[in-house]
Formats: sequence, structure tokens, C-alpha cells
Amino acid sequence: MRVHNSIHRRTLLRAMLSAAALTLLARTPAIAEAQQSRKRWIQVLLRQQRLIAWEGNRMVRSIAVSTGRARTPTPRGRFRIYRKYPKLRMRGPGYDLPNVPYVMFFRAGGYAIHGAYWHNNFGRPMSHGCINLPIGEAAWLYRWAPIGTPVIIQ
Repeated sequence: MRVHNSIHRRTLLRAMLSAAALTLLARTPAIAEAQQSRKRWIQVLLRQQRLIAWEGNRMVRSIAVSTGRARTPTPRGRFRIYRKYPKLRMRGPGYDLPNVPYVMFFRAGGYAIHGAYWHNNFGRPMSHGCINLPIGEAAWLYRWAPIGTPVIIQ
């Protein structure tokens, strides 16, 4: 059991250090402002297909995600979570998904961060513009991020 925990810790540390290095490269005025506060905020790195949960300048969690495909991209910019639902039916051109878990809307037009039960290809663009997470990670983020949490997508 100790070997497994040790391997898991090393893997997690490598992922977190990689995410931290990517964040330094992606630093913008919005990022600098968020890091100076002690508040919670979410960063999404589209090229790396990664979501990072922050408390000020301290990384709390780094998660592989699936964002929008080329024809249905995830919008870049600075947003805030404005509505949350534990489960929601999501419909649009080419999809109708009942009981989507842990939905957090951040932009009008149906853009949300949520769990995805219909695929396991995290780390690759798969969505119609939303940010898909593994269900367990989505549950954690849903509990961690209150309404009003900033979301910075780069």
C-alpha cells in the first residue's frame, strides 16, 4: 500500500508542478489580480485541456477536462459562476443529455462546467462549448466553488 501511495503522490506532484508551470506562462492581469486575493477562482487552460482550482496563489486541484471542439469552441475570457444545479437536462443541436451532474453556468448561451457520464476522453476537446469533468471531480468542484466564483478561460 505504501508503494501505491508513494507512486500516487509523485504522479500528483508532477501534474501539479506541470500545471503551475503552465500557469506562469499564461499569466495575465486577470490572473495576477486573482492570485493576489485569497479568494477561490478557477482557471481553464484550453490548449492543455486542464482546469485548475485556486485559492489566491495556492493551487488546490488540477483536473484534466474536455472543452469545446473546433466547431463549437469554449469561449475565452473572464466569467463568474452565476447558477448551479445538482442535475440538469442539457439539450442542443446534436445532443440531448438527461441528468447531467454538477452543472455550474458561467456564461449566457448555455456555457457551463459540469460532470460528463457519456465519455471518458478527458484531456481532449469533446464538447459543444462546455467544460466536461469526470463526475467525481465535478462533484468536488461543485461543492468547492460558490456562485460568484471567477472563471478565467485561456
